Amino acid sequence: MTANEEIVEEVTVEDVVDATIAEHVPVVDVERAIEAILMIADEPQSMVSIATAMSVPVKAVKQAIENLVNDYNGANGGVERGFELREVGGGWRLYVRESYDHVVADFVLTQNPTKLSQAALETLAVIAYKQPISRGQIAQIRAVNVDSVVRTLLSRGLITEVSSDAETGAILYGTSDLLLQQLGINSLDELPLISPLLPDGQEGFDVDAS
Repeated sequence: MTANEEIVEEVTVEDVVDATIAEHVPVVDVERAIEAILMIADEPQSMVSIATAMSVPVKAVKQAIENLVNDYNGANGGVERGFELREVGGGWRLYVRESYDHVVADFVLTQNPTKLSQAALETLAVIAYKQPISRGQIAQIRAVNVDSVVRTLLSRGLITEVSSDAETGAILYGTSDLLLQQLGINSLDELPLISPLLPDGQEGFDVDAS
């Protein structure tokens, strides 16, 4: 290496954010501030977006999130909370702890007038497990017309049009990132297996390609 050559280190987005705000770091309780942000956020927030909003280094946010996760999980002799901080879809969001799902489900079913109907939930399940799938194929599985239910799921942002059938031109539907967020999972691979719930693992859930 000659005298004119310089060593160039890899620069990450986090490094850029940290360098930008390093000279103006305010006195702030990072953990409490993160809690406040996540309380009103309607989607997962990345460490970079949180750090930018708070004008603190990304490293400080990373450490604070780690502390909050441990705190909510009752580490070091603390009390386990009814909620948890979970990384989903490339960001962090507060979720109900799994052990309290039944309590929240009962509350939502009795208190939330905008909950999905049984027909919508069944249609959503078919799409989740069989996607990409057309309306006709969904109707074949459920043995009912699903046009209005599909429109409802589209309007809620829980499903999306992913492609069209090359032969028939029918629109094919799949689940959205919003559904993954609502379910608190990173990918469809985390959905429970459907086979244990069916008599032979397939009967009643398969559909012809036509």
